[in-house]
Amino acid sequence: MSHSNNWTTDSFWELFADGAIIDSMKGGAQLRLHHPVPQEVVFECDRPWEGNTSGYFSILQDGNRYRMYYRGSDYDVRAKKATHPEVTCVAESTDGIRWERPNLGLYTFNRSRRNNIVWMGPESHNFAPFVDTNPRCSPDARYKALGGNHEIGLIGFRSEDGVRWQKIGERGLITGGAFDSLNTAFWDEQNGRYLAYCRVWTRGGFEGYRDIAVCESGDFINWTKLRPLDWGDAPHEHLYTNAIRPYFRNPRILLGFPMRFVPNRAKVPEDPFPALCDNVLIVSRDGYRFKRWSEAFQRPGPQRERWVNRNNMPVWGLVVTRSRLPGCPDEISFYSVEGYYLPGSTARVRRFTLRLDGFVSVNAPYSGGEVLTRPVTLQGSRLQVNYATSAVGSLKVEITDLQGNPLKGFTAEDCVEMYGDEVEAEVRWKNADIRHLRNRNVRLRFLLRDADLYAFRSV
Repeated sequence: MSHSNNWTTDSFWELFADGAIIDSMKGGAQLRLHHPVPQEVVFECDRPWEGNTSGYFSILQDGNRYRMYYRGSDYDVRAKKATHPEVTCVAESTDGIRWERPNLGLYTFNRSRRNNIVWMGPESHNFAPFVDTNPRCSPDARYKALGGNHEIGLIGFRSEDGVRWQKIGERGLITGGAFDSLNTAFWDEQNGRYLAYCRVWTRGGFEGYRDIAVCESGDFINWTKLRPLDWGDAPHEHLYTNAIRPYFRNPRILLGFPMRFVPNRAKVPEDPFPALCDNVLIVSRDGYRFKRWSEAFQRPGPQRERWVNRNNMPVWGLVVTRSRLPGCPDEISFYSVEGYYLPGSTARVRRFTLRLDGFVSVNAPYSGGEVLTRPVTLQGSRLQVNYATSAVGSLKVEITDLQGNPLKGFTAEDCVEMYGDEVEAEVRWKNADIRHLRNRNVRLRFLLRDADLYAFRSV
């Protein structure tokens, strides 16, 4: 992956999720992938217009309200057919934990309009909305969406309120893909463009691999040709969904959580279509070249129903929620689906939690380790870190010149030792002020002992 020769540290949190900021690691230091912790079921698809194949969930934040869009559908495993047409639904929340279905009265299902359906039609299979943050966006198109299939392509939609939708023409805006997945789009504010990530076949068509491709647009109408993502030296794997979005604490970094599909590997005898799934972490700085972790971000875990085809499918979107531990920092809520495809079951969304920036850390054992960054330009008056240590652990930060030589007053011996568990802790030196290094090109050397370093920034 190519990068500029120098990073600028500013109010955005710099992550270690792709290792791109790292020049070298010594001692016992290594990158450690972390995993979301299971919490409660926050949504159960038990209404008549929903069912066991409800899926392709998307969570959007609009002001103080969250909206969760999803496909309502059900499949009779024994008869091998759907029990009702697919519909697009919406649920709402103010905290990301308690969700309610608004009674919208827009569409008739089983002779009643008492439901939360926002769209009916073939596009409901994978209707994927987003809030358009393009400053030139028209107010009546503040919400946009894509939905469709390989025959009609991906149709565009617009809405003023996220509830009442209109098609943007009758022809597919994006064509040439398989599209039988949640095909996602968003406004890339860092580069002034729309990006769309879609399901395609690569390396041999239907005999090849389910994969992800990207295209871009300046106006959401005219799109470039789909281009399969560059995975570097990662092995070929089936990737079904993508869940790619800019990370809210650093929109220069795109994070994704594709569902990894393992065909012909069964664990539960009644699985109607034997296959297993988990999800993995992917990271990009340019929207095209991605670092893909081979180890699962979220394993199926001990629940039997998660060892069934197309379970562990991540919801598109991360939400900041309050910790249940009094006085503790906010955390990230990550959601994924369980109960999918099981006879007599309903699909459910379970919440998982992760510390802020807590995807990947630089970790070192008690014997110690260190990491040296690539050149960075300090723009703020303070250096902050997101870190955790044991009771005997520690973290120190040394600032060096471009050759790695410690600067006077900013050596490891000058740094005030840090220990604890904090997401926004300020680094201090005994007799030096980092403001004197503003706009100077330097390197940061982090020295860890029984500790994890998740992110840093200059503010």
